[in-house]
Amino acid sequence: MTVDLKGKVVLITGASSGFGQDAARRFAAEGSSVVLAARRVEKMQAEVEKIQASGGEAMATPVDVNNRADIENMIKSVIENYERVDILFNNAGFGRLDYFENLNSGRDIQTQVNVNLTGLMEVTHAVLPQMIAQRSGHIINMSSVAGWIAAPKYSVYAASKFGVRGFTDALRREVAHYGIRVSGIYPGPAYTEFSLHTGKKSETSPFSSLTHMSSTYVARRVVEIAKHPRRRLIIPWWFQIAFWADDRMPWLVDWIVRLRMTDKKQK
Repeated sequence: MTVDLKGKVVLITGASSGFGQDAARRFAAEGSSVVLAARRVEKMQAEVEKIQASGGEAMATPVDVNNRADIENMIKSVIENYERVDILFNNAGFGRLDYFENLNSGRDIQTQVNVNLTGLMEVTHAVLPQMIAQRSGHIINMSSVAGWIAAPKYSVYAASKFGVRGFTDALRREVAHYGIRVSGIYPGPAYTEFSLHTGKKSETSPFSSLTHMSSTYVARRVVEIAKHPRRRLIIPWWFQIAFWADDRMPWLVDWIVRLRMTDKKQK
């Protein structure tokens, strides 16, 4: 079954750059009405103007997903302008990557969990009643391959993304009878602003030696899953082999990780 995206109202969090911004462009090209939501209003407004200049329909609304009042105002604005939300793309998130003992309790631990996991759930909680009332909708949650395999320096980030995976699977089973679809996307390394906010240079990432996908490629796959709904999308596909190995031969994955992905000297 192919879903026609023309006329659909798509709400995208974390839409000021990266996957969110590129997905907004692609949804608009499909004829969707796109709502860009993030903290950087100026960047979003510039993108809205580009979409409108190309004949698309879009608006920007400020939101900090770490703030419940912001979320409520965002949903109110969307409903006032478009009366509904057909597709929610939960994309807001960031990573602070370092050995756990080096992380700041507030900025690096609590805020990361609040944005990546709690904020995603709060946005979903705000949108869900309207989708239940209309007996339709699609919630697409951006997780990560770190939601399947937890690497060194990714302790809190992985915990938040494992949480997103669990929430996604549970919610999918809860709301299917309402005609609401829930999908999880689990991308590997990609060229986005993510590395600028990790607190470390990009080359210190344990995945830095792997081939990186483009943000536009990931965005294209997001739109594909909206058109052809499925439970989960893991990209690139070969990460599924690593997931299988981590499940069946964790000792081997542990050895490879220790060998290639840590830089601590043995004492």
